[in-house]
Amino acid sequence: MSMDQKVAAGHQAGRSVPRTHGIRYYDLSHRWGHGMPEWPSAPGVNVHTLMYHAKDGVYLTEFEGIMHRGTHMDTPIHVTANTPGFEGYPLWRFFGTGVAVSIPKGPWGVISAQDLERATPKIRQNDIVMINTGYHHKLADADEYYAYSPGLYKEAAEWLLERRVKMVGIDVQALDHPLGTKLIDHGPGPSHAHLIEEYRQKTGRDAMKDFPYWEPSHKTLMVKGGIPGIENVGGELDAVTGKRCTFMAFPWRWQGGDGCPVRVIAVIDPDQSYRI
Repeated sequence: MSMDQKVAAGHQAGRSVPRTHGIRYYDLSHRWGHGMPEWPSAPGVNVHTLMYHAKDGVYLTEFEGIMHRGTHMDTPIHVTANTPGFEGYPLWRFFGTGVAVSIPKGPWGVISAQDLERATPKIRQNDIVMINTGYHHKLADADEYYAYSPGLYKEAAEWLLERRVKMVGIDVQALDHPLGTKLIDHGPGPSHAHLIEEYRQKTGRDAMKDFPYWEPSHKTLMVKGGIPGIENVGGELDAVTGKRCTFMAFPWRWQGGDGCPVRVIAVIDPDQSYRI
């Protein structure tokens, strides 16, 4: 008896028989809006209500803030002069088959090329890759998520580039390890100079020697490879981790745009026949 016949027979008998062969959709995005946790910089996202139903008969809001907030995508122009914005990403980059892999890490853990090589399901050429470190559970207006998270760095980014992946997402504060950002003495930093001494006390090492490059994952993936990167992935990520999925995340059609929020969706075919 086919599944459809079983469902029909169950309904005739008064039983509820769930379909097991339909595709399922999962939201891998954090909520976006006023009061959400944000990367430690200014300005924040502020949402203002301009019109109300009771007064105006319609509801209307406006927001102010930068685009690098919540689950979002960066572009090459964000980190390197004279490079493209969103127009530099071809549309096929934002949709396709890939994997959500578990690479659990503790504070300041570095995701290595070996971690990616050992990940399951195996990362293949042209895959979209979503990395689950477990830190999306720690998203908050707190140093634990933003200052002490694990992350990618130069070696892992180069591995992903060599494998010619299509798009990369990760469930931490940025594509790069926090010690590869302006939080310490990179670019316009240090904005969190105390982290340099904390790292020395914890490891006995110099953070600037261990993390000498400024945002190498951004520059390797996006600028060198044309690979979009999604930061602050979350939502139902655990539900699809360890599985091969269809992913999609379409940014705004913004000429010269440096970044914008995206809704990241994973689609799983329980039959693993990938009819999309």
